[in-house]
Amino acid sequence: TNKREVVLRLRRKQTWCRVPSLNHPSSLLQSCRTMSQQESASAECLENIPLPLNPPPYKIRDNENGRTIVLGIEGSANKVGVGVLQFDPSSSKYSILSNPRKTYVAPAGHGFLPKETAWHHQQHIVALVRAALKQAFPDNNEPERLLSGICYTKGPGMGAPLQSCAVAARTLSLLWDIPLIGVNHCVGHIEMGRVACSSPNPVVLYVSGGNTQVICYNDSGRYCIFGETIDIAVGNCLDRFARVIGLSNDPSPGYNIEQEAKSAPNGVNKYIELPYIVKGMDVSFSGLLTHVEQLAKTKLKTGEISRADLCFSLQETIFAMLIEITERAMAHAGASEVLMVGGVACNVRLQEMMQLMVEDRQPKGKVCAMDHRYCIDNGAMIAQAGIFALQHGHTTPFKDSWCTQRYRTDQAPVPWRKNKLAKNGS
Repeated sequence: TNKREVVLRLRRKQTWCRVPSLNHPSSLLQSCRTMSQQESASAECLENIPLPLNPPPYKIRDNENGRTIVLGIEGSANKVGVGVLQFDPSSSKYSILSNPRKTYVAPAGHGFLPKETAWHHQQHIVALVRAALKQAFPDNNEPERLLSGICYTKGPGMGAPLQSCAVAARTLSLLWDIPLIGVNHCVGHIEMGRVACSSPNPVVLYVSGGNTQVICYNDSGRYCIFGETIDIAVGNCLDRFARVIGLSNDPSPGYNIEQEAKSAPNGVNKYIELPYIVKGMDVSFSGLLTHVEQLAKTKLKTGEISRADLCFSLQETIFAMLIEITERAMAHAGASEVLMVGGVACNVRLQEMMQLMVEDRQPKGKVCAMDHRYCIDNGAMIAQAGIFALQHGHTTPFKDSWCTQRYRTDQAPVPWRKNKLAKNGS
């Protein structure tokens, strides 16, 4: 650790260990936008490779306007969602037509197990497909005839839930005679954020229950992971801590920690010093979790510290670690935009801290954040990445339509992203 890093850490603790506002300031994310249902986002703002439309490399189904419509299925963890998304060539815009989902909520004090989660997905997937098509095409008795592809999560995720949704996707593909498109879950999050926030080439902070990564695109046809967790993901750390202090899993442990941190008397929190573990561009949460669990089992029970202060301190410490490695990635990439994706990115305090860092670096910098509709796992994000692949001629043969628990972000090809180095001849 050099002197500059020590100064940065001290400055972060002094600057960011503040009492979080109970109300999200309306100006905080004024430079950002998110798509609502039936709202469109232009393809031109993404700076992707131009679409090969003459003719397109896939079959457009019975559709009088030449629109490409796909259905996406997501079920890698405790949420199962189905989204319908369309591309209109006349306006070059992508639109989310429907995006219903269901969440498996485990009992308080317990996590969600693969077997029970898979049963949940199997019970709800057919109804969700019907609801998504009905919402997208309320006046059409045969909406499946408008679909050009079925997109599904190929990985990463929990094995049994992934398999349940992959079986559903394969069944619909065979039943309706349309191609399959396997999608990397992480890439789905990124592409949903790029479209929803009109952000062509941001540094991405991807924080969820199973993943913690800082990502950039590096002109190689794949995303590059600049930094990541070396043990457990940030969402997993928060979930496990919530169980220790008895917080509910409904709607999510992370959300309940966020609310608990705001519950201190008079809105004044006491910051408790916790381990701060940043190793170059990587972070570690397992030791921090062990430490805070011990505090909960000792000082919390004796009343020396409050549950609100412990939640507040855990958030401040974890989020400061994430901000630090994101700032380093911005410096390396020369970027002025940060895109926050994944379930933990819904946290308002994390968004506030990111905004403080970006404004400190570049007054005209931009933080791109979304609400729970698109940060949390959903079918539309799988449809978004899937339609990009389909439009550039990439589908998944039936024999390769397996799923995998391990599928890193930097392993998935993204053929729709523009290679700027090749364009400039360098």
